[in-house]
Amino acid sequence: MLVDDHRSILWGLEKLIESEKPKMIVVGKATNCTEAFNLIDEAQPDIILLDIDLGGENGLDAIPELLAKSKARILVLTGLRDPSMHNKAMLAGARGVIEKEDTAETILKAIEKVHQGELWIDRVTAGRLFVELSRNSASQEADPEQQRISKLTARERQIVSEIARDAGATTKTIADRFHISEHTLRNHLTSIYDKLGVVNRLGLYAYANKQGIKLPH
Repeated sequence: MLVDDHRSILWGLEKLIESEKPKMIVVGKATNCTEAFNLIDEAQPDIILLDIDLGGENGLDAIPELLAKSKARILVLTGLRDPSMHNKAMLAGARGVIEKEDTAETILKAIEKVHQGELWIDRVTAGRLFVELSRNSASQEADPEQQRISKLTARERQIVSEIARDAGATTKTIADRFHISEHTLRNHLTSIYDKLGVVNRLGLYAYANKQGIKLPH
C-alpha cells in the first residue's frame, strides 16, 4: 500500500511496483493518514510504503495505528535527509527508511528485503539507533526491566540470545537454527516484543545487549 500526498509520486511508484507482477502488486493508495486508516482493513497490505511529510501531517505519527490495524511492515520513503527523522521512523516501528532519490532497483530491493523480515538500514543509522536505545534503557530502573525479562519463556530467551549474538541473521536463518518455521518464529517475536516493550529486531538487539539477555554458546 502506498501513502504519499503527491499523486505524481503515487503514480510513479505504482508503475514501478506493478512492473514486478506477479511478485508485487499495489493493493491501495492513500494521500493522507485518514485515507490510509480507512483503506488498510480492505487492502490488507504486506508492506506499507509511507512518506513522512503528508502535506502538513507527519506520517510518523500514523505508524503506531497502522501497525495496530494490520500485520503490515512499514517502509518509510522520504525526501528528508535529516538523520533524526530517520531515527524517529525506526524507533516508531518502521522496518527501514529509503530516500526518494534512491534508484528504482534500490526501492524494489528494500521492499523485498523488508517483506522477508529484514531491516533496511545502513550501518551509520544502526549505530546511531543503538546508542540512543542503549541510553534509553540505561535511564530505566533495573527492577521493572528484570520483571519484563522474567516473563520470557525458555524458548523466547533462546531466540533473544540468538538475535543478540547475530543481529544480521535473517528471519529464515534464525528459524532454521531452531528447526521451526518462519511463521512460528514471527509468533515468538511478536510475544517477545510485547513482553519487553520493543517494536522491532533492532530494538530487541539493543535491549538484549544492554540487559545482558544472553545464553552461553
